Amino acid sequence: MTIELPMSNGEPYRLQPQKIICLGLNYYEHIKESAEADSERFKDEIPAEPILFPKTQNTLVGPGEPIVIPAFLDDYGFRTCRTDYEGELCVIIGKGGKNIPEAEAYDHILGYTCFNDVSQRNFQKHDQAGWFRGKSLDTFGPIGPKVVIHEEIGDPQNLAIQTRLNGEVVQDANTSLMIFPIRETIAFISKQFTLVQGDLIVTGTPKGVGPLAPGDVVEVEIDKIGILKNPVERE
Repeated sequence: MTIELPMSNGEPYRLQPQKIICLGLNYYEHIKESAEADSERFKDEIPAEPILFPKTQNTLVGPGEPIVIPAFLDDYGFRTCRTDYEGELCVIIGKGGKNIPEAEAYDHILGYTCFNDVSQRNFQKHDQAGWFRGKSLDTFGPIGPKVVIHEEIGDPQNLAIQTRLNGEVVQDANTSLMIFPIRETIAFISKQFTLVQGDLIVTGTPKGVGPLAPGDVVEVEIDKIGILKNPVERE
């Protein structure tokens, strides 16, 4: 799967990540809402280290492309079939590495963009294998609208992030509220997996996650990057 986005320097950028590594529960207010919604699976406490999970390349769609709710979900007969939006900041690796020191982490970043970590909650909650399937259905990774290179973003830990559903603000936060900031996250991930050029690190969602339905339009806006806007359709 290849997505082409414009860069802030005017050049086109072809997204072909080897890995899409995402963080779960990286904003404390989201931890609280997760614990309130499902106390059996989530605790109201800060994790000791970043919670990582993968998404696959088939999830990626660009700005304006639809998020498609699969028809086969109807076959399960879920009492409530829920697929959620999650607005997030995405880091694009420009220079790979292993065991990257925190002090050098920014040297490995190409740039930043918006990401919507669309999540099928029934699978995420009940699959014995964990979050993999619920996070990696086709079209469940909208990305864009452009890549802002690291040197132009200013402080990536001070960016307003907002998600709107059908024009209504549903998430409103700042990247300063991350539990594990970007430098620490890159250092931690690179101990586990060698990072390569083009890898994506999706840094977690703030509070306010909620369900999507066919006919919805969801927007993720991040300061200095722009608006990622996608309609929602049923297959």
